[in-house]
Amino acid sequence: MEHTDAAGKKKLVRRLKIIEGQVRGLAAMIEKDTYCIDIIAQTSAVKQALSTVEDVLLENHLKSCVRHQMTSGQAGTAVKEVLAVYKLKRK
Repeated sequence: MEHTDAAGKKKLVRRLKIIEGQVRGLAAMIEKDTYCIDIIAQTSAVKQALSTVEDVLLENHLKSCVRHQMTSGQAGTAVKEVLAVYKLKRK
């Protein structure tokens, strides 16, 4: 089952590549002994960017996979998945 359309996949991959660059930048900041607060600000930005990717993936999952499960007699599986993701997001 498709989790997202081609345009959506392209956007997510682009976002992840940007995050990858941010993480490389963090490593460089640490190597250069950049001021701690500046590094923490960047780590916060990376976490927020990853959270946004997660939100998009979850929304797509709910709209496609979970909807399919709910309408094809797999409601128990759908509920278990949603609860598992909820628990992951709370950590």
